[in-house]
Amino acid sequence: MNERDILIKVAQASDESSAIDALILAFSVDPMVRWSLPDPTTYLATFPSIARAFGGSAFQRGTAYIADGFAGAAMWLPPGIKSDEEALTRLFDENANDKVKEDLPSIFEQMEKFRPTEPHWYLPMIGVDPAYQGTGVGSVLMAEALKVVDTEGLIAYLESSNPRNISLYERHGFEVIGEIQSGGSPVLRPMVRRAR
Repeated sequence: MNERDILIKVAQASDESSAIDALILAFSVDPMVRWSLPDPTTYLATFPSIARAFGGSAFQRGTAYIADGFAGAAMWLPPGIKSDEEALTRLFDENANDKVKEDLPSIFEQMEKFRPTEPHWYLPMIGVDPAYQGTGVGSVLMAEALKVVDTEGLIAYLESSNPRNISLYERHGFEVIGEIQSGGSPVLRPMVRRAR
């Protein structure tokens, strides 16, 4: 697959379920997600709701993007819009083990400390179906959404939950600004891309 041949479009509300399916596949090996939901049955049952709580409102706002054939998806939240923290807390309380529940509040607190205070675009989730990873889908998904960010002259922010993805984000102008970790959790790396 050539990057020039990868078509990206703004996801419609009707695309949400299939886009979430692509994210389920993409995050099935994500260190932070699988640390918090190690049981496969619990992961498969819970992750769709977690994805929707993190960034599902992007589908209604026209700020979610999908690659042809749902090879990948990205959910962006515009300035002033946040994840549904109440739903996230409830989902982890109901589905995570006690050790994870002990460490998660500190992780969420640290995430909030790194989040920019000025208006910014937030990328709660971007993922590519493992069958298409390494083909440029993630890069094209990122580039398409960043056009809007740059048109508005704003910064972009994300937390990388998988060290394998940092080079992708860096190629698109993001810089690691710290590390988030609690107890036995993997390291989450907050990243900022300055306004262009």
